[in-house]
Amino acid sequence: MAKNKFSKEWVMQHINDPFVKLAQQKGYRARAAFKLTEILDAEKLMRRGDVVVDLGATPGSWSQVARERLVVKGGVIDGRIIALDLLPMEPIEGVEFILGDFNEEGVAQQLNALLQGQAVDLVMSDMAPNLSGVGSADSARIQQVCDLALEFSLMHLKPEGALIVKAFHGSGFSQIVESFKRHFKRVVERKPKASRDRSSETFLIAKGRKG
Repeated sequence: MAKNKFSKEWVMQHINDPFVKLAQQKGYRARAAFKLTEILDAEKLMRRGDVVVDLGATPGSWSQVARERLVVKGGVIDGRIIALDLLPMEPIEGVEFILGDFNEEGVAQQLNALLQGQAVDLVMSDMAPNLSGVGSADSARIQQVCDLALEFSLMHLKPEGALIVKAFHGSGFSQIVESFKRHFKRVVERKPKASRDRSSETFLIAKGRKG
């Protein structure tokens, strides 16, 4: 009974969510588009000609935002967007998509092959593990996802490139921030307006690789 009540509450909140309505109006696949838009505007990231990698891309709202920012006359993308997720994604014109688990060596190699040595301007990761509710296990999973994005960025980002990663406040969060600070000159935390108040999600933006 309580579960049904919770589900109904969630559905009502979702239906009445102004960002959900706005996403529908603008043709975005998810309200998460507005989280990314706010971060890009605040941090002055992404311009035409950029090579962008979108990790954990499905359903594709972040790739939609990237396309809007890189598209020129005639609907051609000035730059490149490569998206990856373990769930299928409806195609987005001009976006190259890899279906697979980024945790698997073969999938990471597929992404490397697609880049063909091309340096990346922006890595953005909205990846989130399936959480179990067990604090220690969940913090380890979150850290692993952030580490994967960080490791990929250190291999492929241009020296002045940037990384956006979704993390969650709680056990292990400070270690993730420290890890980013060891490798990047500037690391900031942002909680966009479109991020629900009750959510512990926080986005880390890292710029300028050290060394």
